[in-house]
Amino acid sequence: MDFEPHEEKKLVELAKTDANAFGRLFEHYYDRIFNYALRRTGDVEVARDITAETFFKALKNMHKFTWRKVPFSAWLYRISTNEIAAYYRKGNYRTTSMEDLQSKGFEPVSSVNLEEEIIAAERILQEQEDWLICRKAINKMPAKYRDVIALRFFADKKISEIGMILGKPEGTIKSLLHRGLDKLKRTLLEKKRNLY
Repeated sequence: MDFEPHEEKKLVELAKTDANAFGRLFEHYYDRIFNYALRRTGDVEVARDITAETFFKALKNMHKFTWRKVPFSAWLYRISTNEIAAYYRKGNYRTTSMEDLQSKGFEPVSSVNLEEEIIAAERILQEQEDWLICRKAINKMPAKYRDVIALRFFADKKISEIGMILGKPEGTIKSLLHRGLDKLKRTLLEKKRNLY
């Protein structure tokens, strides 16, 4: 359940000086930011790292957040989008499985069964090969299209919300979305033709 705008505003202001208030924001938005990062990267561990870095940067910069008719979640998605872009710029696409970590002696300490969570997340990612091909094609697109498509379809954001997150007018977002989807469609059709 989402916060009412006035409730969220009050909580964000409290979070600037109160760790418990920030904890409530963290608990409320963690799954959304994690799922967005997971769908963008296709890697559970990388998504966790990006989510952790997103909330770390949010906490570190809470004093800079000001209300401009933009919800706090938009700010988190913007930070996350920037972290994902940084991940791809670095080119360190190394993946590590839970089995690899456990063979090196890593045992998660959590009240949640981490292995079940990872297996469930990996199962979601592997359910459709077409989805994986589509995600790879999206990740190779120019950032202006990639971010709009990802926020619309991976984070389920409305055009107006995407505009707030990326700081662009709604008309621009609609245009980028239309052109991006057209480019994606042509890329996927070309890949399909090359397979046969």
